[in-house]
Amino acid sequence: MLGTVHQADVAGVRRLARDGLLAGSAATAPPRALARLRGGVYSVAWPLVFTRITRPLEHRRRHADCARGLEWLRPDCLDRFHDDVEAVVDHALRRATDPIENLEGWLSTRLNPATVDAHRRRRGELGALQRPRLPAWLGDALGGDPWLCDLAVQILVWVGVPATAGAELWPLDGWAARRAELTGEPVADRDTLDGEVRRVLAAMRTREKWHADHVERPLGHKQAPVAPMPAELPALELVGRDELADARLAELAEEALTAIDARLHRGEDPASAVPTVLRLVFGGIGEEAVGGSARDDWLVAALADPARVDGIVATALAILGR
Repeated sequence: MLGTVHQADVAGVRRLARDGLLAGSAATAPPRALARLRGGVYSVAWPLVFTRITRPLEHRRRHADCARGLEWLRPDCLDRFHDDVEAVVDHALRRATDPIENLEGWLSTRLNPATVDAHRRRRGELGALQRPRLPAWLGDALGGDPWLCDLAVQILVWVGVPATAGAELWPLDGWAARRAELTGEPVADRDTLDGEVRRVLAAMRTREKWHADHVERPLGHKQAPVAPMPAELPALELVGRDELADARLAELAEEALTAIDARLHRGEDPASAVPTVLRLVFGGIGEEAVGGSARDDWLVAALADPARVDGIVATALAILGR
């Protein structure tokens, strides 16, 4: 869909949004017209989803390759990205009932509720608990042990996640780190974690139907574990220097938006906060980081022009939905 949307479809979506007719048009549109509406909204939504949701998530997952750009997303990460964009599109075509002058700004405010609701709905379709919490009976069966109770919740979360743990059923390494944080003990070995997981599962099985519905059934929807990659692979230059520079600039842009949002939340004047953050984030980042000093020169010239500064401030506020 990313490469097949016509600009006329995007313009039409923006016009309907400005007139407060987007959701109404989607509700009554015939299949072909609805597909064009979905494509137009998708074209507007996907860069926002990647920048505000996908890239930060991939950084947290330590998928540096996936965080570079859309074309580098791994298959499972790409599926999750498309699921998130579709969730935002569905949300917009249901909820965009009032006039919307800035569609990007409005969508930015709807990213989290749209994707969270869709995530919970997908979990429910698999049989997993939509909001995993520790049942009182399970806490009692585990003797109220804080770590085992937390591990039980992690298991309930994990069974509803499409991702796999490589060649293993459970993400023991991640849980080992969490265990160390919660207990203050040294990182446990895998045998210890495996034994604790077995203990929690045994407690869950005391409610046989509950365990079958909320653990076994959603776990059965996961893809089969894959064989691990060889431990040592030769280093490959997968992308060109310019592409790496663009990816770095996109990361810096996300950092800048986060910093601007924090300053505005503290009550700073946007006219001061935005240029200050841009100078701090982009000023003097060097030719190797961004592919040439011309970009530094552009920033200096832009921030010296009041009219261009006003435009930059307005754009930043629109993206942040302020």
